[in-house]
Amino acid sequence: MANACVLMRTRLVSRVVTGIYDQELRPFGLNSSQFALLVVIAQLGPSTRAEISRYHHQDRSTLTRNLQVMLNQGWIEEALEGSSGRGRSIVLTKSGRDLLHAVVPAWRAGQAQAKITIGQSGVVAIRQIADGIMNMPERA
Repeated sequence: MANACVLMRTRLVSRVVTGIYDQELRPFGLNSSQFALLVVIAQLGPSTRAEISRYHHQDRSTLTRNLQVMLNQGWIEEALEGSSGRGRSIVLTKSGRDLLHAVVPAWRAGQAQAKITIGQSGVVAIRQIADGIMNMPERA
């Protein structure tokens, strides 16, 4: 079962790749989950927690815990401007934008190491799988 289990294999890859990025981002007081959320928030612009959760395919309770850390660090804020009636929008602060800019060399180092670790065919496969997931209709 272990050799054929998709769950076990994907979690192994996830732990290894996450560890690579965590090591590179650690000097900035940032982990890979927080980095990914910062990138998503920067990409989406002002968005509610629900919108970020759907885009990031993350349950709301996990998202809320991660966002709280980022709010406490001052990397994001809840904005009244641009908010819908469904909740306040989350936006990057100047500190969050500056952090994203500062971590680019660390991210590049993580990218290079991850590509070496999983190989070119692994990179292509992960991109194809992720693209397919991003294009899937939402589950109810």
